[in-house]
Amino acid sequence: MTDIAAEIPSFPLARDPRCPFQPPPAYTRLRAEQPVSRATLWNGQTVWLITRHADQRKILIDPRFSADTTRPGYPWVSPAQAATLGKTRSFVFMDDPEHNRYRSKLTREFTVRRIDALRPRIQQIVDGLIDDILAAEGPVDLVPALALPLPTLVICELLGVPYRDHAFFQQANSVLVSRDCTPEQAKTARLELQDYLDSLVEAKEREPGDDLISRLVIEQVRPGHLTRAELCSTAVLLLLAGHEPTSNMISLGVLALLQHPEQLAELRDSDDPKVAANAVEELLRYLTIGHSGVRRVAMEDVELNGQIIRAGEGVVLLGDAANRDEAVFDDPGRLDIHRQARHHISFGHGIHQCLGASLTRTELQIVYPTLLRRIPGLRTAIPLEEIPFRHDMAIYGVHELPVTW
Repeated sequence: MTDIAAEIPSFPLARDPRCPFQPPPAYTRLRAEQPVSRATLWNGQTVWLITRHADQRKILIDPRFSADTTRPGYPWVSPAQAATLGKTRSFVFMDDPEHNRYRSKLTREFTVRRIDALRPRIQQIVDGLIDDILAAEGPVDLVPALALPLPTLVICELLGVPYRDHAFFQQANSVLVSRDCTPEQAKTARLELQDYLDSLVEAKEREPGDDLISRLVIEQVRPGHLTRAELCSTAVLLLLAGHEPTSNMISLGVLALLQHPEQLAELRDSDDPKVAANAVEELLRYLTIGHSGVRRVAMEDVELNGQIIRAGEGVVLLGDAANRDEAVFDDPGRLDIHRQARHHISFGHGIHQCLGASLTRTELQIVYPTLLRRIPGLRTAIPLEEIPFRHDMAIYGVHELPVTW
């Protein structure tokens, strides 16, 4: 197969700043003409970009592609990630059977039934945060007022992490997801988080509570099924993954709905929970906040769309390109809350599908309609072109969302 471009592009590719809800425009051409194409990373490594929905699903269930960060050729999209996550043995960076050994210890904590039991508490948190918003005078930044505290409070209660420490771990996380932070900054943030969780685990070993970390201490660490270091690594992952993506989905989703007032009104005025559930799936597809791609490395030669991916070569699966695939979604660049979009891959696919997908869905299904009903006149306080989008972060969203009503 011949490269269309004269030069191999650098990853990540740029979005059109005039279209902040759309992925890089080059993805449309690549998906149609060169769905398996070359790109270079920050360190000069050449990788394969995968843009089609079907190809990504194939790779995500193909054991010939490894998620193991210790394998030669694994692609890191920034030097900071390579310096921190490259040294981490979290189960999300493992292959089966090792991956399943760790993940299986957590699955019962995130079942649909268990997450459904949290709905009243999530609703209570949402209502309390909106009470505070309504009590404020003047424009309010929705990120610190609602989008960030909601998932943080929920995951803190679930794990048994004191919410009073949220400023510390949110700041550390902001360093880790920055595309511009140095390896030294990332290492420091990671070590601080590990030390913090290690102290928390130690306290729960002495005096367990009614929370996930305490249950893992009792059921896994004490019998020797997990080491304390393994539990700490898992706790760091759950704490960060439990609030960062959902926070950005809340703020970016609200902003997207504000740009589509008819669909916003329909979601706001409907009492049917299926309308909210469907709207959430479409927003997850349309926004695809994980815009840095899912990474794998080939363990043997694999043919894909006429192209041979050699053993030891890295691949980057562009979920935002797959979720705009015309072969799967009609008119994919349009937000349509009636679309049947559940087959998007914003939560991944296969054995590594997001463990907390049910929790994220539940939080979003509650927060969007509640906010819109309780503040029916909600609108942005500044023009769209002045809103700072998170082009500099591994997770897309907005840094600020000033709103009024």
